[in-house]
Amino acid sequence: MPLIKLYFSPALLLLVLLCPLWQVSQSLPVMSNGQLTDSCGLYAKTLLQNITATLKQNNLFSGIDCSKQSVELNMETNTASVCAPKKSTCSGIVKSEFDQKSCLTNIGEDLQHYYKLLAAQPDPDSLLGPSVLSSLRELMKNCFAWSLPTDMASNEVAANRPSTYDERLSLCKVLKGFQIRTITINRVISYMKSGEHTK
Repeated sequence: MPLIKLYFSPALLLLVLLCPLWQVSQSLPVMSNGQLTDSCGLYAKTLLQNITATLKQNNLFSGIDCSKQSVELNMETNTASVCAPKKSTCSGIVKSEFDQKSCLTNIGEDLQHYYKLLAAQPDPDSLLGPSVLSSLRELMKNCFAWSLPTDMASNEVAANRPSTYDERLSLCKVLKGFQIRTITINRVISYMKSGEHTK
């Protein structure tokens, strides 16, 4: 599974986070059948909050300054590009159409990818499972049910063993990438909720 390491300058990260066309505050995720629900919005917001809080857990990343590490994004999906708003200039390319089905498919694939990756991480202190994995599972179960792995319970097997330095370093980079992707997902769903994509 190809992962790419991205090094963000503070200015680029600020541009991504503050692009005026997308708003996080009104994020309401879309269910697989295309209907919006307020509860899905809460699940998505909770997931982002839990990822952000987990990245601040020193116990999870002992020996590593996670804030100074690079970001690893899932490059098997095209969520950022296919979910860009119509007439968006954030990426430098003006997009004339918005394909909601393709966007939702990519979001579901991202959620599934990160679930499988994070479920396989050692978590002896239960810092990851009850927060990030639990909120991710709730979002998937209630809003993107088709993306749930069929063997969900058997994926969570590494929880009680201690993690190695390399595993903690990788987890830090992956969680940073997941945080960025979750911000994108929240913004894109807010865009869909606004109805701008149908105009």
